[in-house]
This record gives sequence, structure tokens and C-alpha cells, in this order.
Amino acid sequence: MKVKRALVSVSDKTGLIPFVRGLVELGVEVISTGGTANHLREAGLPVTSVSEVTGFPEIMDGRVKTLHPAIHGGILADRERPSHMEAIAQLGIKPIDLVVVNLYPFEATVARRGVTEAEAIENIDIGGPSMVRSAAKNFAGVGIVTDPADYDVVLAELREHEGELTRETRRRLAAKAFQHTAHYDAAIARWFGEQESDFPEHLMIELAKVKELRYGENPHQRASWYREITFGGPQLGQLEQLHGAQMSFNNLLDLDSARRVLDEFELPACVIIKHNNPCGVAVAETAASAYEKAFSCDPVSAFGGVIAVNRPVDEELAQLLSANFIEVLWAPGYAEKALEILTQKKDIRILTGQHNRDVCGSFDMKRIVGGMLVQDWDCEV
Repeated sequence: MKVKRALVSVSDKTGLIPFVRGLVELGVEVISTGGTANHLREAGLPVTSVSEVTGFPEIMDGRVKTLHPAIHGGILADRERPSHMEAIAQLGIKPIDLVVVNLYPFEATVARRGVTEAEAIENIDIGGPSMVRSAAKNFAGVGIVTDPADYDVVLAELREHEGELTRETRRRLAAKAFQHTAHYDAAIARWFGEQESDFPEHLMIELAKVKELRYGENPHQRASWYREITFGGPQLGQLEQLHGAQMSFNNLLDLDSARRVLDEFELPACVIIKHNNPCGVAVAETAASAYEKAFSCDPVSAFGGVIAVNRPVDEELAQLLSANFIEVLWAPGYAEKALEILTQKKDIRILTGQHNRDVCGSFDMKRIVGGMLVQDWDCEV
């Protein structure tokens, strides 16, 4: 599939100029809309406006620009079907081989404090998702690029293969494009749903991969770590690891349990978790005293446990902690001397980050076989 014509219409213009310049150098005709076309022309790049292709002006403040047979016919025509190619030829429609589109910033808009309903509505993209889906459906003959991070890879492949994209690349980009539009529609559906007080009929939960894990709860299980995109408060995925090996599946489970227990206390507190069960919990006047009390609950089970404290670790606490084998330690901060003491033990995983008390704007979900139980977080305690 040799790329001869590209349609470019983006909201996020990151990296766009060098990418389009590369396309032009390869002899690609670039078609573009409104603000994107102006952006490219200002950089001295030749652009054909969508209005020239459709013979129809942009109308209703840009709400209707690309929703036209001259655009979608050029994208959707199956290159392997003579009837399709004859149809567009008879109508004077030229094929579009590459579509470069990202969508209006709906999520960023509704995340702003004080955003109005009218502002949110105007940032619901219609033409963009239509072009993305058309190109992704017809990936056998069309490339679709929705992520600026793919510009360099796509351009490099076009240069390497004399202006062609491999089927493997087109299929990968199509999968990414459908994920892009699904995420976009889910964000819009969530926003409309949030305007209602009841639980929605269909609850959409979006997760983004943080990283792959070495294995799951047991060595024979594969595992990955995902974060909930719409979760309102701090997440484990936002924690900063200061020392030690990568967190394992079981480390993450235990740390999550430790921090949930820690949420119950305002006083200096320490929680020790082993195999996802508390084996020591205590409060005291200082974090060091709280640790001593928590450790004394069950010193045997505390060996190799996961520990969380809700106060910064000072030198006194670090000395106490260093006397025992600890898998994971989380605290909101560490004194410089405390870190010097703790990092002498190479096996301990040391983490820090914001405490996760602010969860009341989201749902508490419990997995059961074949479904989920969903409730409000218990923020009355």
C-alpha cells in the first residue's frame, strides 16, 4: 500500500510539523481541515483544504467539515474490490491512503473546574471519530495514526519501504485507533452518567497498563499491573520507588491492604501485612513507637512482611526497621539519614507517595465470578 494522499486533522499538534514535512518529502499530497491546515501552512507546508476536496465549505462553526462522501468514500473504498474503485472513479473521488487524526480534548475540558455543559458539548468530536473508524475498518488499504508517539515509527517505515506501510503495521495502528475511539466514547458516556445520581445501567471501567509483572500470585501465572484511568484519588501506580527490586504481584496486593488499613488512623500508625492479612497494627505518639507495638503483635509473621506508616521515617524508626527483614516499606517521606540506613539492605523495596484517603468520588468495586459488586466508598468512618 503506497501512501499518495494523507488526510491530517488533529487537536494535539505535538510533533506534527516534522511528520507532515516528511510526508511531503515523500511526495504525499496532504489534505487538512481548519486550524490544522493553517498550522501547516504557517510552517510553509503545501496543504489542500478539505473544502477544496468536497466542494463544500465548513459549516456550523466547524461542526461539519469532513462528513462528506468525497472524504469517507476515499477512505472506505476497498482497494481489492473493482466495484468500489469504479464507483469512486465515476464520482471523481480519489483514494485517501493515510489518515492522521486525534480528537477534541473532551477529557481535559470536563476536568477543568467550572466547565459549563455547553463547553463540554462543543468538545465532543463527531467528524474525527468517524474518520478514525473508517480508516481503521479499512486498514487493509489505509493507515490510521491517532497517537503522535507513532509519527517517527510510521515515517521511518514509509522511508524504508518506498512510501508503503506493511499490513502488520496498519493492523496494529487500526487496533490502537479503535482503542482510542472506545476510550473517547467511554469518557463521554461517563460524563453524561455522572450528571445522574444513580448507578448507571452500564458501568464502563477503563484501565491502562502500568507494567507487566514477572508473574502473578504464583510463578506459573502471567500478570500485568493496570491503573484505573478515572480513579479520583492517588493510586499505587503513582507511587515513587526509591530503592529495591521491582514490585511483585503479591507485594502490590499487600501494600494495597496496608494502605487501606492505614487510612483508618489519624494518629501515628504502623501496619504490617503478610500474605494479604494484617499481622500487626498499632498507633502511638510516634511512628517508631507505633512500629514497635505493631511488630510485637506477631514477630514471626512480621518477618518478610510489607510495612506502611503514615508519618515520615526518621533515623530512630529506620534503625528499628533495619534490624528485621522487610519486603516492602511505604511512608509519606524519609529523612536523609533514614534512607542512608535503610538502603544498606539491598532487598528492601522502599516507596513513597501521597496517601490515598481521597477516594469518595469513585466507586468501590469487588470482583465476583462473572461480575462486579459496586458500592460507594465508606467515607463515614
